[in-house]
Amino acid sequence: MRPKILFPLFASVSTLGGVGSKATQLLSRLCGDRVVDLLWHLPTNLVDRTYSPALINARENMIVSLRVKILEHLPPKSSKQPYRVICSDGTDRLCLIFFKVYAQSIAKNLPIGEERIVSGKLESFNGQWQMSHPDYIVKPQEAASVMGIEPVYPLTAGVSNKMLNKFVKEALQTVPKFEEWLEPNFLKVSKFPSFNEALDASHHPQTGQDLLPSSLPRQRLAYDELLANQLALAMVRHEVKKQSGRKINGNGLLRQKVLQKLTFNLTEAQERVLKEIYADQASDYRMLRLLQGDVGSGKTIVALLTMLNAVECGTQAAIMAPTEILAKQHMETIAPLCEDIGIRAEILTGRTKGKNRTKLLEELKDGKIDILIGTHALFVEDVVFKDLACVVVDEQHRFGVHQRLCLSEKGNQADILVMTATPIPRTLVLTAYGDMEYSKIDQVPAGRKPVDTRVMPLDKLPEIIVALQRKIRNGARAYWVCPLVEESEKSDLAAAISRFETLQKYFGNAVGLVHGKMKEKEKDQVMDAFKKGSLKLLVATTVIEVGVNVPEATVMVIEHAERFGLAQLHQLRGRIKRGFEASTCLLLYNPPLSENSRARLNIMRETEDGFRIAEEDLKLRGGGELLGTRQSGFDEFCLADLSYHKDLLYTAHKDAQMIIAADPLLQTPRGRALRVLLYLFEKDTYALQITPLV
Repeated sequence: MRPKILFPLFASVSTLGGVGSKATQLLSRLCGDRVVDLLWHLPTNLVDRTYSPALINARENMIVSLRVKILEHLPPKSSKQPYRVICSDGTDRLCLIFFKVYAQSIAKNLPIGEERIVSGKLESFNGQWQMSHPDYIVKPQEAASVMGIEPVYPLTAGVSNKMLNKFVKEALQTVPKFEEWLEPNFLKVSKFPSFNEALDASHHPQTGQDLLPSSLPRQRLAYDELLANQLALAMVRHEVKKQSGRKINGNGLLRQKVLQKLTFNLTEAQERVLKEIYADQASDYRMLRLLQGDVGSGKTIVALLTMLNAVECGTQAAIMAPTEILAKQHMETIAPLCEDIGIRAEILTGRTKGKNRTKLLEELKDGKIDILIGTHALFVEDVVFKDLACVVVDEQHRFGVHQRLCLSEKGNQADILVMTATPIPRTLVLTAYGDMEYSKIDQVPAGRKPVDTRVMPLDKLPEIIVALQRKIRNGARAYWVCPLVEESEKSDLAAAISRFETLQKYFGNAVGLVHGKMKEKEKDQVMDAFKKGSLKLLVATTVIEVGVNVPEATVMVIEHAERFGLAQLHQLRGRIKRGFEASTCLLLYNPPLSENSRARLNIMRETEDGFRIAEEDLKLRGGGELLGTRQSGFDEFCLADLSYHKDLLYTAHKDAQMIIAADPLLQTPRGRALRVLLYLFEKDTYALQITPLV
């Protein structure tokens, strides 16, 4: 389906002149093995090779390009010595040094008596000018090819900058002339160059300013990539909105009974969000909505009321969680409330086996189960609902657009509500969830006390243990989170076991250990003991980051906090915001701290606002790393940098909405050019499958 005009760009780099099989492998490791991957690999620095002084006036440690005459070759007398070539520019002598000796090649490139242009770093040794391994050696008539501004690219072992420059030059020659896909007035106001001009200029920077994300060529490329992203999501959203749903508009009796059972009132934010959800459910179209709420903001009760709206209409609902721990937590919260009002909720996980599973599935199919809670096991083929009208998906960052589209096919035109407690900046909401409607609970229940967050060096460990003993004697429960040690001989598991053994000396049998490698049954036993209070201190890896609900736990110690991202620290701290008691979070670090780590820990100390923390995390770490995993469902942008190009994203979002309103099938001349844009940035995989060219 890809347009022919793009074929050269999506061909293998081996189709370029001079790129053999070895170079193809190296380039694949560096940026990708297609021509387009090479084009998206932009320079990060530049070398000015225009400095061409007379040697007598030259400055050392500068990159110079010199016209010299070859005077003499001095081959080495032993393998430990370099090969030397003596030359002169007429004002002074220069010694060219080669440590890797290819005598024939050197003799051929630097014949005695002839002139050459040599370019490289000029150094002084014992009062004599020398240049080790010149970057370039060319004939005088080829001087223009060397004596200019040279882009410097990110490299990998086996690929030199000279080599990469040559390959990029070849790649640029394959770029076709594209029809303009940007709106003429916007192009005029923004002063953007054309796509072809922007790409060429980005690979040929003339000053340091040209390398910045703020340069017009870089902004143009970033805007094109963001527009492709936003247009694809807008097309999916437009198509989903056209999918007929079913009107879910319950009588409110079940919801009213649940609200009367609660020991608290809903916050204004919860009321507002529920109003938005109920309006979606009551409409003729299928709901696809993202619900974002900080830790402890009350998303679970919103999810339950959303599902009860469907149950009131005689249909079924389901809530899917990423882990068994979280699924069971939902069961513990939801099942008692359902039981009180005569509604049946059950749990289905990978561990539900044999007769129990068979019976549960039969009752589900017969409509005897109103709400099903579980993990991804809910959506295997043999799980059949009688009439599923509402699906809540909790904490599924790894759900991309494809998975959401597949999920909405399960059930009879089921509404989908995706929930997350991970605060996501608005920019990333637009790029990752732009196909969805969006609600935000930006308020925590009244009476919640702020967490006292302190940043301390690890050498204060003895004092911390004493203070912790005092807290536990007074009835507190505490988490002790051990660091995630990546790509190291010492795993995070080993760190947790070591700390557990140390703390046992002080707390005896009151300390427990939980980690990701434990069997579910063992993990459950430890967690139950901690919940019931027979264990007072829980040593853990980040397995407790999501879904652990122990309101009595009021102390959190995070060891090597400098190794965690802001979003993860915020999630961990959220584990001690479940109740209404004052709580303390200690962030322990190993000095010295880098500037970035210091900034992260200071933000944690200053605020508990997850949305502010998420914005700061984006600035410090970038979008691709925000959730600490590359499988986060967030687009990895090649040319756009969301910390710089935020305004361009908002403009692209508006542009995409206007395009879809005016030309949803992309059939106008601009629409057809935009189709090429979608294919160029590989957004066709979902956008154009939904809206085929007719």
